Amino acid sequence: MKILLIGSGGREHTLAWKIVQSPLVKKLYVAPGNAGTAQIATNVDIKATNKEALLEFALQHKIDLTVVGPEQPLADGIVDIFKSQGLKVYGPNKQAAQIEASKTFAKNLMRKYSIPTADYRAFTNYCEAKKYLINQEFPIVIKADGLAAGKGVIIAKTLNEALASLKEIMQNKAFGSAGCEVVIEQFLQGQELSLLAFTDGETVLPMVTAQDHKQAYDNDKGPNTGGMGTFSPAKLLTAEQYNDVVENIMVKTVQALKSEGITYNGVLYGGLMLTKDGVKVIEFNCRFGDPEAQVVIPRLKTDIVEIMLASLNNELGSINLTWSKKTAVCVILASGGYPTKYEKGFVISGLNQDLKDTLILHAGTKLAGTKVVTNGGRVLGITALADNKDEAIKKAYKAVEKIHFEGVFYRTDIAQRKS
Repeated sequence: MKILLIGSGGREHTLAWKIVQSPLVKKLYVAPGNAGTAQIATNVDIKATNKEALLEFALQHKIDLTVVGPEQPLADGIVDIFKSQGLKVYGPNKQAAQIEASKTFAKNLMRKYSIPTADYRAFTNYCEAKKYLINQEFPIVIKADGLAAGKGVIIAKTLNEALASLKEIMQNKAFGSAGCEVVIEQFLQGQELSLLAFTDGETVLPMVTAQDHKQAYDNDKGPNTGGMGTFSPAKLLTAEQYNDVVENIMVKTVQALKSEGITYNGVLYGGLMLTKDGVKVIEFNCRFGDPEAQVVIPRLKTDIVEIMLASLNNELGSINLTWSKKTAVCVILASGGYPTKYEKGFVISGLNQDLKDTLILHAGTKLAGTKVVTNGGRVLGITALADNKDEAIKKAYKAVEKIHFEGVFYRTDIAQRKS
């Protein structure tokens, strides 16, 4: 098979690493890819959002399967476009991708079908939203309705913070058109975790749990980012709680979408909070998480291409997922200044390490001649697997310490959060 993988982040390098292991794969293209995917596949200089050029490439090169990594092309309807031309493409269609592309859509769906989530109100009018905030308890969560690269969520601790954030989102357009509508919701307290599932719209195959570290700095300080590290499994749920989450959140959401006339085929990501009142949904995403993919996929023993093909053929029920019992820990190395302003183009050293059960996964990198240079906010993800979490932490940071580029920073407490 010839496969086209769309995207350029750490998630896509992880997917590429897994896809090329499949005996079904003859050739893998990655558009646009990064310096890491260039080592194991053929990069194609087409942006992930350029639907027309990607379609033309897939048709010209007789691509057998296209795998869509990031949320933006999914929200833009790339799956619908490819399918209209008779191409096999893995990922939810535009209607289904609303589960991430519109916070309001997701919250309304959860309310209608009694899927546990925080209380909320949605607003398109700035003055009405402002008026509502004045009578609320704090902290409170303000979310841009649309896609904002994982950064459109603000936890406001005071009314002044909330009003300033609302102005930034709705009037100053800090997240562009994503902030034309906002969701203001109750702040949930507890431990966060992520649960992803493969689904063909009927069968739901849950994956292993993971926990992300969203804040930029140690001890969960600083601004929200796309994720500074993660680990799997996140041992927060009992077996009974896990099964309950699968049935009453993941399966129920897929069924709710079906009741609305939407067949969800792809990866469904549940961002969850374990509260004193049980597990509640913070958000849904319509694809693999980044950096969750960097710890979940390396633990997956089953051929991922077989899973995707079975899903597209509505035969996911025939797949039995098997997982490594090892713990995986991923530490993100970021550019100085991330998640706001940062510079690019710094040479990265320390990439050629002799590593066992440790992956150097590229995200914001590119080749400049023979050198690998920084090309984004989150630059690399170092994922280590070991028999226990402490060993995995040790292995990951041992590899991290040997890597350098100007301005590099990372959290030193990944996977060490106290329960």
